[in-house]
Amino acid sequence: MTFVVTDACIRCKYMDCVEICPVECFHEGENMLVINPNECIDCAACLPECPAEAIAPDIESGLEQWLELNRTFSAQWPVVSNKADQTPADADDHKGEAGKYEKYFSTLPGEGD
Repeated sequence: MTFVVTDACIRCKYMDCVEICPVECFHEGENMLVINPNECIDCAACLPECPAEAIAPDIESGLEQWLELNRTFSAQWPVVSNKADQTPADADDHKGEAGKYEKYFSTLPGEGD
């Protein structure tokens, strides 16, 4: 089992999860984070840290596409381990919004550490 980031992170990218991760398995895209499933140690420390509830175990039903997206983009985007001031100013406006993948997903990398 590993954990994956879902579309609930898009345009929120709160970053609380990256600071708690003991193995630095988060990677930053322009408007969301992903977890490298090969580096995640399944500690679940990130789960309670995510205000958008965007992190889930990959064994939950319907998360196959998110596992693949996390796998693909963790190989392309830079590692991020510090929250800094990278959370978007309008993150709370997008928290809980439906259809964020179709509306906003970007394949562009973030800045990383």
